[in-house]
Amino acid sequence: MIDFYTAATSNGQRVAIALEEMALAYTAHKLSLPNGHQKKPEFLAINPAGMIPAIVDQDCPGCKPISLAQSGAIVMYLAEKTGKLLPTDAAKRAVARQWLMQACADCAGASSAIFLSNGMVPDKSPANVAFFETRLLRFFGDIDARLNGRDFLADELSIADLALYPIYAARKGLAERAGGLPNFSRWGAMMAARPAIVKGMAVA
Repeated sequence: MIDFYTAATSNGQRVAIALEEMALAYTAHKLSLPNGHQKKPEFLAINPAGMIPAIVDQDCPGCKPISLAQSGAIVMYLAEKTGKLLPTDAAKRAVARQWLMQACADCAGASSAIFLSNGMVPDKSPANVAFFETRLLRFFGDIDARLNGRDFLADELSIADLALYPIYAARKGLAERAGGLPNFSRWGAMMAARPAIVKGMAVA
């Protein structure tokens, strides 16, 4: 059994849809970030950084129960644990990891910056928001090019697609307003229709 600590963010959704796609048994613990649940001692004992998502896997293969944070690391761990959603072909596996990192670093970073610039930073600036939107759209353009002629980032459904989808869902409106991303939009619609993704997105 996996204890899954989450909240309604793209990072939490990333792990939720991975758990669902890999058909893993888990218990979801929903934390209220505005109420500071992530800073309580019992959660800090799991992730001292006080950030979601985090998991405690009581059935770690060949080891004691393991606590993990960082959505990309968790998704990769789950794929390696189950042997699912990580290509067996070495080249495709490397490509899946490349696009996993692109989603968790470049895309997630730009998307988070939009959120912070809109609502959290002390000095709000429309120009800064526009800067990060343009940056994210550039990454979306790279993804659109990658998806030209293929259904998935690594040619088969993988952790890369799971890592990217919550960002697509959060910024779908931005992508649609910008236009010119037909492959990305097609991919997003296909991912949104998967039952495990529908269920996972509703967890966080």
